[in-house]
Parts: sequence; C-alpha cells; structure tokens
Amino acid sequence: MLKLNFDVKRHFLDNGLEVLTIKKDTQIASVNVGISVGSLYENKEEKGIAHFIEHMLFKGTKKRSYEKINDDLELLGGEYNAYTDYAATVYTISCLTEEIKNGVEILSDMIINSAFIEDEVEKERGVILAEIRTSKDDIEDLSFKRINEEAFENSPLRYDVAGLEGNVKTYSKSDLEKFYSKYYVPNNAVITIVSSFDHEESLQTVLKWFSPWKKGEDIKRDIIEEKNIEKIVTTEKANIEQSTIVYLYTFYDLDKKYELPLRILNHRLGESANSLLFREVRENKGLAYDIYTNLDMTKNVKTLYIYTAVGEDDVDGALQAIDATLEGIKNRSIPIGDRDLTLMKKVHKTAVISTLEDPSELCNYILHQSLEGEDIHEFVKDMERLNNLDTNKIYEVSKEVLKNPTIHILKSS
Repeated sequence: MLKLNFDVKRHFLDNGLEVLTIKKDTQIASVNVGISVGSLYENKEEKGIAHFIEHMLFKGTKKRSYEKINDDLELLGGEYNAYTDYAATVYTISCLTEEIKNGVEILSDMIINSAFIEDEVEKERGVILAEIRTSKDDIEDLSFKRINEEAFENSPLRYDVAGLEGNVKTYSKSDLEKFYSKYYVPNNAVITIVSSFDHEESLQTVLKWFSPWKKGEDIKRDIIEEKNIEKIVTTEKANIEQSTIVYLYTFYDLDKKYELPLRILNHRLGESANSLLFREVRENKGLAYDIYTNLDMTKNVKTLYIYTAVGEDDVDGALQAIDATLEGIKNRSIPIGDRDLTLMKKVHKTAVISTLEDPSELCNYILHQSLEGEDIHEFVKDMERLNNLDTNKIYEVSKEVLKNPTIHILKSS
C-alpha cells in the first residue's frame, strides 16, 4: 500500500483561478503557475506565439525591468524556470520555504502585469530565432520535426512548439498582447503550491497576489486529433555523420484500460538500458550506440516514438532489427512474463515515490493532472491496477498500438 506523505486541497477564487495547495513536511517549497495554452491551440498564423510570450514574461512588467525580475528571482536562492509544451505554458519556482511567498509575488507580477516593451520584443525575437535555427543543427531534434511534418497534414503536432521562423520574424507587440490578453486570464489557469504551510496560509498567499487578476471570457477549444499517415520516407541533410531512424505511432482511439499496459510495454520496449530494442539493436547487432522510445499520453496527444542513429550502411539492418522486435512482441514469440511485471511494479513504484518526495516534481505532476482534468491521485489507482495486471493486456495493447507507423530516415546528402 502506498503511503502518502502529503495532502491536497482544491480551491477556486472568485475570478475563476483554480488553486491546489499541497501540504507536505518539507523545507523546500515549490509553486507552479500553469496557463492552459500551448501550441495545440495556435492556428497556423500563430505558430510560436505562446512560446514567444513565455519568453517575454521574463522581460519586464509595469513595475519591474527585466534585470529586476531576474535579480529578484535569483535572490530567492532556489531555481526558477518556464516552458511551453503542446497544451500549456508553465512558470515554476522552487526555493526555501521562507522565500516562497516572495516567489508567489514575483510570479503574479510577471503573469498579470507583463509590459511587452518594444525593445525587449525585438531582442527576444533574435533569441527565439537563434533557438529555432540551433535546433535545425541537432539531427535528433531535426529528425523528430521531420517525422511530424511527414506524419500529419492538419494536426498541430506537425509544427514545433517554438513555431515557424517566418511567424516569429513578424509578430508585433500588438500581436503578442492580443494573444496574451485572451489566454492569460485566471479562469484559464491553475496554480499549485507545495509547502509545509497549512492550506489556509498557502491559499491566503495566493489570494493576496492573484485575486486582482481579472477574469476573462471562457475559451472554446477545437483541437484536431489526427492519426499518423502510414508511410516510409527518407530525407537528407548535408554533412552529417550518422543516419537517424524514427518510428511514430498514434493511438487516439485506445481504451483507457490499456494506458497502464502501454506504459509497461513502452518501458520494456525502449525506456531502459536493458530494453528489448536496446538489447537487439545495440547489444546483439552492434548497429547503434543508443535506441529509445518516447511515449506521450497527455489529453490531446497520444504518440509513441522510436528513435535511433546508425551508420548509413546499417540503416537497413537497423530497420529489420526494429521490425523483428516489434513483431516478436505482437506475436508473443518474445516473452513478457512475471519477472517483467515484478520489475515494472518496482520501476513504477520508484517513479511514483520519487515524484512524491521531490516538491518540484510533485508540484508539476499535480499541476498537469489538473490542467488536463485528470484525477490528481491517479498514481494511487495505477498502483492498484498494476497489482492486478496480467501479461495478456500488454500483448493486446501491442497489437492495438504497434501498427501502421510513419517511418522517417534522415541521411547525409
């Protein structure tokens, strides 16, 4: 039985802001502010604008210059960061408990009072363009971009979160402010705060700084969920030493009862240094230094990727080894038995406990569960389901998911 060393209370402010206070015996506190907007919600002309705004919130408010923001954040003595993904933009602070109230005040100023100063917009435009161009030089990043472009015609997954270079070059202060005004409203946001404070004290801290935030209009969302196109495609890039191979599967119609078996399959397939793909492609065949899988099962993104890099002469051999492994799982000639289930129970429990023990990880986990409308205690139910899982479900989900892939090969031109 998993013993929880924290408790959670959910609150809603009058302006619609959802606040989750997490009371935990810890000397390190964390606060996350999540805005429910990411690249999934951008139309083609907006590709990259959510990410641009994330950058701009560190560049000055109505009462703080960008130097003052970063000096004040640094003075907390902890860590601060922000990121934009497909579904959300998140701002995070972890610091000593005695500093967390100051952290909440700084975040409130950044999020409510961002100034979008013209000079700073131009400076940050150059930073973001450099970020986009740098990613094109990384063959791993480039390979994932290329397969998404090939796999989808209409899905937002076709575009990188950082956006389109042409868009980023043209966004004006007015464009940024318009998007910001629409999505950066309290009824489109969630705050999670982990600390040793009582729930009421944490809530009052958030109330003090975030209650002036004015409620906005309710936001309608129309997100395209598109299955990947089944095909094999090769593209080229000059002056690269290795060729890359990426497989992509989508599974939007998968029954929820198969999500846990899929996570177990993913770990056994490509998430460990003793995974089936690693053992076959690297250890048995000596074709690659590394091979791994990446699984995303968030609300509107259901993808499984396989990635490896090999010498150009070894591409065909690697494809054959990957296909043989996948077929071996689906036809049950590669056994997944009680030992694998026992191992997975340990791996899953270790991952869960690691999340629960780390205030920043716990804060982030609960934030995303809430943003996606999921049960914040889902990990407890998963532990119970894991104890009752048999290997048949893993084989069944392999047949459901490991079919009709998009395969992309990147070679040197």
